[in-house]
Amino acid sequence: MGIITILLIALGLSFDTFAVSVSSGLILRKINFFNAMKIAFVLAFFQGVMPMIGWFIGSGVKEYVMAYDHWIAFILLMALGIKMIYESFRHDEYRPAYNPMRLGVMVSMAIATSIDALIVGLSFAFIEVNIFITVFLIGSVTFIISMLGILFGKKAGASLGPRMEIVGGLILIAIGLKILLEHQFL
Repeated sequence: MGIITILLIALGLSFDTFAVSVSSGLILRKINFFNAMKIAFVLAFFQGVMPMIGWFIGSGVKEYVMAYDHWIAFILLMALGIKMIYESFRHDEYRPAYNPMRLGVMVSMAIATSIDALIVGLSFAFIEVNIFITVFLIGSVTFIISMLGILFGKKAGASLGPRMEIVGGLILIAIGLKILLEHQFL
């Protein structure tokens, strides 16, 4: 498999990550470069590692994982989105801030957006591919796309007001629905 093909796969895999990054930037409007890098790194790490895990698993589990990957992503993203929307309506003194900087939130977002990469990795087990170069390229593209998404969300969030958790939650729910519908009807 050629570098261009791998880069196109990496770009395709990073679309969900871009949307999650935008929602993080919307919520963390005052995020600094170092914290944006943390989020982007966690998202890129999982997006890069999942194909390697899939590659190692191989064909024995492929059918089982493919049957449920969209449900796992849907449930994780739906839960995060609903939590964000719910917390946006609580009074500030009573509600914990939805914080994409928390490791648990970052990992949940990363797993939910990288499950498709696991399936792609399963397919890599059946074709001629250097998995280490592929993982590096997928992770690198995802990191760049995530940083751009956070920057876009940060810039847009400054003009959209303080209750961006609703928008971020709706974005996460939409991604979850998109993943579910793609796997159910396509």
